[in-house]
Amino acid sequence: MATRTTDDTEPRRERRLSGRQGTTRLRPLLAAVAALLVVGLATGCSAFGSSLRVVWEAPVDSNARGYGNGVWLVGDTLVHSRYDAVTAFDAGTGKGRWEYAPPGLEHICAVSRRAAGSVVLIARGNLTDAGCSTVAALDLTTGRERWHTPRAPGGLTETFTDMVAVGGGIAVLRDADEMWALDDDMLTPDIRPAVSGSKALRAFDLRTGAPRWTAAVPKGCVPEQVAVGERQVVAVLACARTELRLAAFDPADGRQRWTAPLGGRTTPVPDGQVTLLSAEPAVVQTGGTTEGQRGAFLVFGAGGKTTARIGTTGGYGTGQAHTSALVAVADGRLYLGAESREREAYRDRVVAFDLTSGSQVWLEDVAVAGGLRALDVTGGRVTVLADRGSRHDGLDELRVLDAATGDEKESIEAGLDVDRAQGELAQLLVYEDLIVAVRQDSERLFSVYTRE
Repeated sequence: MATRTTDDTEPRRERRLSGRQGTTRLRPLLAAVAALLVVGLATGCSAFGSSLRVVWEAPVDSNARGYGNGVWLVGDTLVHSRYDAVTAFDAGTGKGRWEYAPPGLEHICAVSRRAAGSVVLIARGNLTDAGCSTVAALDLTTGRERWHTPRAPGGLTETFTDMVAVGGGIAVLRDADEMWALDDDMLTPDIRPAVSGSKALRAFDLRTGAPRWTAAVPKGCVPEQVAVGERQVVAVLACARTELRLAAFDPADGRQRWTAPLGGRTTPVPDGQVTLLSAEPAVVQTGGTTEGQRGAFLVFGAGGKTTARIGTTGGYGTGQAHTSALVAVADGRLYLGAESREREAYRDRVVAFDLTSGSQVWLEDVAVAGGLRALDVTGGRVTVLADRGSRHDGLDELRVLDAATGDEKESIEAGLDVDRAQGELAQLLVYEDLIVAVRQDSERLFSVYTRE
């Protein structure tokens, strides 16, 4: 191929030279194209209009309730729970693998946020009678209970958030006994559950259910949330009815290591004012759980000292911390979806913070304001689902960022609207080349997509 055309009047020698010159000039271009292809293949960049397609979806269910809900990926098994059953599917095909239903008239009232190995904890009971009175370890590979143990329920005033947790080879639960108060010469139930200090937290061997320890909390305090790591157990405590604290316990024997104040509260019931995000490191989100409300992420080190404080507003914009799908703690960093206004333009972005120092590591604009839907941090990558920003198409875009640097690895126009017609996204999961959109307040709990 020549770089210029000739006619029959051009001398033959010049035509030959022209051919060589054309080949010489073309080689750098070919090399550059080849390099781009190699880079594209290596990074997974979409260069030829890739999109997403639905592989399978969970069956339509119009009876979902606001408790007992959870989703876990264990190997190639995708599991979801709701108040009346736990169901497992083949992640790649959607074929049902097993279903677990609580006995009799019991409901599933609470589940552990995470699995340890292939095990999660579920708390179940007859909520109109005995309350959440049993905790069981459920094997997600078989759908069978490994063991179960009685629990002291808290009655109608009890909340289910972070009632049970697993990690480090143990299962931890918080008991509750309903407190009664004298009001106008009548005994009436208090507005929050309370427990004696010696019964606050109990730990069991995750594999066998054998009792490990019972942890006491400070007098006048009650545990409201619990999380478990390999090296410590942490719990949010409500104390003296107006004060919140964070406490850490030794996972080997339940010995209390430290407590740290989290500030006051205006209501004595668990109200979302504090969210326990991680046990290791201990990370607590205070405030900011309501849109437009300011708050902070507090990181606690040895001895309960606050080692970092990351505001939900700052130079990066306003963190969307009220949406759990836009907050993630992984590999020593906090990843947060945020909205920013610069020169009359609004943008949604992902910001990464170092949990040791609280400093901002990187920031990447990913969508127009209001377009950021959910993010997932898995395998050193941040996968983001966002609205493309067109006024008319209503379609989404999938972007993959390097978790260490924020550099873009992939961008795909999804070619579909993942959540607008179905319900707000509560979570985004990534398994190999599959994307799982988990919804809340929706008849269809989740959909599984793949690239095409």
